[in-house]
Amino acid sequence: MALFDLPLDELRGYRSASPEPDDFDTFWVKTLQEARAHDLGARFEPVETHLKTVRVYDVTFAGFGGHPVKGWLVLPAWADTPRPAIVEFIGYGGGRGLPHTHLLWASAGYAHFVMDTRGQGSGWGGGGDTPDPVGGAPAFPGFMTRGVEAPENYYYRRVYTDAVRAVEAARSHPLVDAAKTAVSGGSQGGGISIAVGGLVPDLVAVAPDVPFLCDFPRSTTLTDRDPYREIGNYLKTHRGRTEQVQRTLSYFDGVHFAARGRAPALFSAALEDQTCPPSTVFAAFNAWAHGDKHIEVYDFNDHEGGGPYQESAKLKWLASRL
Repeated sequence: MALFDLPLDELRGYRSASPEPDDFDTFWVKTLQEARAHDLGARFEPVETHLKTVRVYDVTFAGFGGHPVKGWLVLPAWADTPRPAIVEFIGYGGGRGLPHTHLLWASAGYAHFVMDTRGQGSGWGGGGDTPDPVGGAPAFPGFMTRGVEAPENYYYRRVYTDAVRAVEAARSHPLVDAAKTAVSGGSQGGGISIAVGGLVPDLVAVAPDVPFLCDFPRSTTLTDRDPYREIGNYLKTHRGRTEQVQRTLSYFDGVHFAARGRAPALFSAALEDQTCPPSTVFAAFNAWAHGDKHIEVYDFNDHEGGGPYQESAKLKWLASRL
């Protein structure tokens, strides 16, 4: 696969043309206020995994609308004092899976909170356990166009709210150091991390890898790969709704959350990535507000990005911040 996007020197200066809604902040303040009207009710149930190096808890907490959202909390077996925490969000179509697939961060001494993504978990991995009880208007198969007729109804309003509440749930556990909380994820999980980085003001680090859900005006017209292509396929049928859909997406664009990012950030991008084109990743990175930011670039990789090399980079980078 050859390079298809802007050259690297142009990527480093690229800025998105995504228009920010005038009521962007008001929309999200109201959304989170409504969610917090429900008791968080975070419950942590010990799980027998037959693993000797970690302790695992099956987590349930109230997300958007008070709906129950699942997660895992994985702790080092020896932890008896609060640990710095990493809250992780999952890629598109995946769920929280099984506990033994989440050993890296606890092995490094962190508390590791993995959020299940509502309605997902049937595309790859070990499955998910969180339904999405909210219905919606007709949508193209997938999640990108569910409720896309209005920001109030859009699927990712629920997901981003769940993610903010996941940080709150993680911080509520006595073995989590609430003052030292980072968020991370790849692809969809990276996009969710950026959103949380713009909505939660006191994180210590944000680490999105090859993030999805960024620079919608460019991403939805540059690549014909799913999931972005779901939006084009929806509009092929629902002709004349382009402006309406673009307005909805503008409330969920990682570029606008990045402009509110208040923590150090480590991004990654892959220059042959046709799922999340590098210009859309750089759009969010270049908009990131905090001055302490860095991006790892993988010249000849597609959407797998840096893989284990990026994990190694994050281990080193997070050690200096957590």
